[in-house]
Amino acid sequence: MGAAGPLKITVLGSGTSVGVPTAGCHCDVCQSSDPRDNRLRPSVLVQYGGRNVIIDTTPDFRTQVLRVHLDRLDAVLFTHSHADHIMGLDDVRPFNFRQQSRIPIFASAETLGAIQRCFQYIFNSGEQQSSVPQLETHTLNGTSFELFGQEFVPVRLLHGRAAIYGFRFGRAAYLTDHSEIPPESMEQLRGLDVLFLDALRHRPHPTHSTVERSLQTVEQLAPRRAFFTHICHDLPHQETEATLPPHIRLAYDGLEITVEAGE
Repeated sequence: MGAAGPLKITVLGSGTSVGVPTAGCHCDVCQSSDPRDNRLRPSVLVQYGGRNVIIDTTPDFRTQVLRVHLDRLDAVLFTHSHADHIMGLDDVRPFNFRQQSRIPIFASAETLGAIQRCFQYIFNSGEQQSSVPQLETHTLNGTSFELFGQEFVPVRLLHGRAAIYGFRFGRAAYLTDHSEIPPESMEQLRGLDVLFLDALRHRPHPTHSTVERSLQTVEQLAPRRAFFTHICHDLPHQETEATLPPHIRLAYDGLEITVEAGE
């Protein structure tokens, strides 16, 4: 099922787990004056039908939502449990205050378990002495689910040895932190208008895709447009984009894309 009207995707963060600039680093990219080289931790905002859905609450979550002037949060989807994808969760509290309702979160059983361990105080039973996020948890098992009239499809990925999720929604898919896309998941990614792929750097990494490998994936899947994300300080934006085909770009913080909601 597709939502009425188009989907708007805003890149909240396009960087790697430590962000760019990286603390203590004085390389050309970390000192770049190009704002596209300033990359917060990886996350996107998906908007449709007056609803706002965020994929991953990074440690930069508060900065990210302030930057896009977000005044409502309807749901959060989690790709996996690493710190750069979950540690901003406490900062959903202002949305609870404003909306006077729980915020649904969707994640695998493993990721929910990690969230419950990291944020044990959120899930403690009994009266709380201070405010905590008010959440409604939903466990993903790989099957598609409907959220405010839009179908979301969890796409299984391999992040090194760990199995995590990307998400397809309408004619767009957001995949981050992957070293391999299994064959059955490749079949879920046909016919896309927009595809986001992990492309950490040129040098191989045990848990992430490289620019070269993601270029091969784009060639196999043939989306109309592709955007590389989860980018480290090895890749200067302007110089790297100059080497890419016109339909493949580097994502950058603040990038806005519109895509059709239907399949």
